[in-house]
Amino acid sequence: MSIYLSAEQLSKSYHDHWLFKDLSLGISQGDKLALVGENGAGKSTLLKILCGQESPDNGSVSIREGIRIGYLRQQPHVDENTTLDAILFPTDNEVATVVKEYEKAVKDPHVSAGRMQALQDKMEEFHAWDYEARVEEITRRLGIPDLGQAFGTLSGGERKRIFLAQMLLTDPDLILLDEPTNHLDLQAIEWLENYLSGKQITLIMVTHDRYFLDKVATEILELDRGKLYRYKGNYAYFLEKKSAREEIQQTEVDRARNLLRKELEWMRRQPKARGTKSKSRIEAFHELKEKASQSFKKDKLALDMRETRQGGKILECRQISKSFGSRPIVSDFSYIFKKQDRIGIVGKNGMGKSTFLNLLTGRLSPDKGEANPGLTTQFGYFTQEAEDLNLQGRVIEEVTAIAEFITLSDGSQVSASRFLEMFLFPREKQYTFVNRLSGGERKRLQLLKVLVKQPNFLILDEPTNDFDIAALNVLEDFLEKFNGCLMLVSHDRYFMDHLVDQLFVFEGEGHIRVFNGNYSAYRAEQEEIQEEKLKQIQEEKRKQAQAVKVNPRLAEVQAGSSAGQPPATPPKKVSYKEKKEYEGLQAIIDRLEAEKKELITRMEAGNLDYAELQECGEKIAQLNEEIDEKTFRWLELDELISNFPV
Repeated sequence: MSIYLSAEQLSKSYHDHWLFKDLSLGISQGDKLALVGENGAGKSTLLKILCGQESPDNGSVSIREGIRIGYLRQQPHVDENTTLDAILFPTDNEVATVVKEYEKAVKDPHVSAGRMQALQDKMEEFHAWDYEARVEEITRRLGIPDLGQAFGTLSGGERKRIFLAQMLLTDPDLILLDEPTNHLDLQAIEWLENYLSGKQITLIMVTHDRYFLDKVATEILELDRGKLYRYKGNYAYFLEKKSAREEIQQTEVDRARNLLRKELEWMRRQPKARGTKSKSRIEAFHELKEKASQSFKKDKLALDMRETRQGGKILECRQISKSFGSRPIVSDFSYIFKKQDRIGIVGKNGMGKSTFLNLLTGRLSPDKGEANPGLTTQFGYFTQEAEDLNLQGRVIEEVTAIAEFITLSDGSQVSASRFLEMFLFPREKQYTFVNRLSGGERKRLQLLKVLVKQPNFLILDEPTNDFDIAALNVLEDFLEKFNGCLMLVSHDRYFMDHLVDQLFVFEGEGHIRVFNGNYSAYRAEQEEIQEEKLKQIQEEKRKQAQAVKVNPRLAEVQAGSSAGQPPATPPKKVSYKEKKEYEGLQAIIDRLEAEKKELITRMEAGNLDYAELQECGEKIAQLNEEIDEKTFRWLELDELISNFPV
């Protein structure tokens, strides 16, 4: 396969600290690489260097001529007054400009028929219908709001989704993604992982989402202590190989330490005559000293604290309602929380999940009803925004300002410094200024400040955003042992599956449904419901077609109003866009079916190993989901076109 990008001998330092040295990497067509490593290891910096957003101190990056790169960084910047359509349809993109003109004309009630026809002809000329269909699908799937909105009116999550849509619409040859699942709801994440799993996509991404990583990536790159290691396989395979590698490296370090003791004696024997000593041996001594200072033995860190004792009454919610204007956020919600409740909250972005948490904790007052906490209930509320961090202060000062010593679950006490170590802040990091921390490190520090207060009711709103996987593992271990109540909002399905056994499902219009089970159980239920709906629609279409064959006039009778009454609404015309989408869907369904058939043939041939069989099985399941979705949409459009003129 052809090489898209080649990086040679890259080095980069910050604040007299080397992030990486002499790092080399090649990305070929079809590669799907996940870049992992601890917070602050330099993952985001490496992506910026690869796409030319930042320069290395040494080394070079070569990109094959004609290769278009799409880069989604963690915190994009744009003028606050820019409208969303200006972001999605840049003026230097001819196709995007044509689509923008057409969309504007469609919304204009005074546009002339001649102008409309001219724009439709232009759409045909530039093959813009396919592009518009992609715009519609991507913006719908990512929950993009009204394209006429100003960028400055959007939340942080909405901004991230806009830039993800913009990047995908450029249809780049090589995609670079920095935490793409942050700020996406669960449905959008599942769509994105299916989109990125496509055969034609080449990418390198930083992600902490283990389900997403395993579904999309075929190789893992680990950035560790300034070096890059490459593994083919899933995350579990990577952990196995990483452990074996570190054992070998630790053996080499132990050998270096033994040799260092001998060399130290040699260096000290004749201090005055050091100039006569072998220059190469002295240089080798310093290299040996650097190697011996390393350690690959990692203590098993366990975050621990004693929560405040919980009484009989935890939190009682009675008929809580809250609206913003005419829009209901929560309608008549009642629930009595019990000891050790472990509840996950799911729902599309913008449905009011954060508002709901503010109602429970008393940060926001309901329009009706009440939330009454018990006398001993102490909330620990971790929000999406980095609240109360003094960016000019040092890391350890953030904790000692609350408590010098923290009581653990067994009654013993540890210092603030040791407590920081439990959550991956080594002693040398504790005196760093907060403004020098990475995004993930700041989030970890914010969470520690919540835990130091020893809450017995933890409410975590997207705690996994920007965390590295090592930090997630420590947090998961802690939450599994936590004896208080836990309420969790997270787009990380692995996290949700392992920590909650009940869901509050936000279904819209303020309705919150209680579901018993974890996220995977909920998704299985939703897939069954969707499949049943599809079967009903297909059966209804079959019956209608059969009835029309028997009595051709039946279709006219059904289309008319009963008892001679006029229709409630005048028939609407099918848009040209919908007609084009309808015409293209059958070809897409046929292509998906052919791909599925090819995979089944490969599986039945009997020459695949276990890993390849598993990969084929997962791909077939994904294709089935896509086929059902496209068929469902085709049936919708077929019914629309059957009943209304084009």
